[in-house]
Amino acid sequence: MPAKRTALIALLAGALYLVVGVTATDSLLPAGARGGDTTTTARTDTGLVRGTRTATHTVYQGIPYAGPPKGAHRWAAPRPVRPWAGVRDATRPGPLCPQVASAYADVASLEEDCLVLNVTTGASAAARGHAPVLVWIHGDGAVGGGAYFDARRLADRGLVVVTVNYRLGVFGGFSYPGLEGSGTFALQDQQAALRWVRRNAAAFGGDPGNVTVAGSSFGAAAISGHLTSPGARGLFHRAVLASGEGMMDMPAGAMGEGVPAYPHYTWRTGQESRDTGVEMTSSLGCAGPDPRRALRCLRALPVKKVLEVPDIMNAFQAFAYGNEVLPELPEAALGQGRFLRVPLMSGATLDEHRLFVGMAHDAIGSPFTAGQYARALVTAFGRDAETVGARYPVTAFPSPALAWSTVVTDRMWARGTYAQATAFGRRTPTYAYEFADRDAPMYLPLPGAFDFGAYHAGDTPYVFEDPDAQKYFTDAQVRLSDTITDYWAQFARTGTPNRPGLVRWPRFEPGGAVPHTQSLGPDRIGPVDYAGEHRLDFWRRLAGQGTSPAPRPTEGKEQMS
Repeated sequence: MPAKRTALIALLAGALYLVVGVTATDSLLPAGARGGDTTTTARTDTGLVRGTRTATHTVYQGIPYAGPPKGAHRWAAPRPVRPWAGVRDATRPGPLCPQVASAYADVASLEEDCLVLNVTTGASAAARGHAPVLVWIHGDGAVGGGAYFDARRLADRGLVVVTVNYRLGVFGGFSYPGLEGSGTFALQDQQAALRWVRRNAAAFGGDPGNVTVAGSSFGAAAISGHLTSPGARGLFHRAVLASGEGMMDMPAGAMGEGVPAYPHYTWRTGQESRDTGVEMTSSLGCAGPDPRRALRCLRALPVKKVLEVPDIMNAFQAFAYGNEVLPELPEAALGQGRFLRVPLMSGATLDEHRLFVGMAHDAIGSPFTAGQYARALVTAFGRDAETVGARYPVTAFPSPALAWSTVVTDRMWARGTYAQATAFGRRTPTYAYEFADRDAPMYLPLPGAFDFGAYHAGDTPYVFEDPDAQKYFTDAQVRLSDTITDYWAQFARTGTPNRPGLVRWPRFEPGGAVPHTQSLGPDRIGPVDYAGEHRLDFWRRLAGQGTSPAPRPTEGKEQMS
């Protein structure tokens, strides 16, 4: 059950947010409220908003896209915004959705009126009009907010960029008997934001007919859900999934001792989700035989009291399926071709799991030993532990921690990433990548030393402005950042990352002798045998999986079979 996750998961979730976001409150102002700046206005469908204009960018922050999910509207579908008179100030970030601080993410909020978004454009975007729109869904799912992602670099490439707040943790994923929409409120918020974009993009110089949705980690998993959700039809035309978890499972112990296996990392049945809701809220004094009365009680509780339940935010970092928002298990729908046929960019980092192993062991002064490696193999793989250990002998790695992180990277992350690219590539234009900068700056305040390599979400600062990471960039990493951002922008513009001046990036072809994955590193950009690099044939044989490709159906611009 999700409620049984250990405290380690909470620690990792908080630290991961700092990896994919920024680390200082000042950075919430990417281009606004500085000396010499001016203001400008735009007309949305609910009223005028005042943003900040600099010599190079225009930024609007804290624009509401849905009504406050408070009181009786807590754990309900997002509702329309009430129009306002006059001009609404949009020169400062809006409130973060409810979340709790952790040792590595010193951010917290008790404000439920938080369904806001931010719009960043280049200086001439509004005048030019018809710019591609990129909508960013941040990761983690229990902490964070859209304003933490400074989109000026993408806006410099001619995009209108929208970053979104959505309900997090228990407020975004809560389930309970009789609760309509159980386990899907975060997804519903994101779709409401995309509908806002469709109605309002033109007011900011954007083209509502050319929208790319992009996300990392939990945000990318959410996009996997949207690809299979009837409610997302027509809301976006391309998608970028970075370190997505939509087709990933998790072996026992992969996230630490005592953490169980999950056959579907991101998805839960309605019953599993409801059971978690009942279990996690049993101490709040609202239990009883009448679910409607219990829900009224729960909705009346102060946010602070809900957040005081241990691990409650992390228990709901998953989405429920078998409902109107997600009618079926998205992993199955993706694998069988029942998803929106839009061009896709999908990838991961070379060393995904080093972040989690390093944080849990070497980086905090508790080295992962050879004995622990042997026990972890048994926990994860049972009778196959010896076979896995022979394929990944501890003596072949600089440390047991790197041996274990490589095993989990290959078995969990690479296997799921490759399955996703294969499912996509059989049916729609797909561009697979691997972020391969093993010197990507690690700027979390971790004691000790650990080789994090190309760690999970380490590529995010290569697309979004983040001075805490970029102050460590070498000249080669600056060039890599420019190239990755150019690829993203071109993909958002045309549905392919290719244009003159960039290294050619062929489509991922599952039926090819070696399906093409683009390696993105400071010393080399070009093809890599992703399956060979991550020993996926070994894992397929161990799981008894077949390898023959399915026939490619006729491609459509957008369809859901």
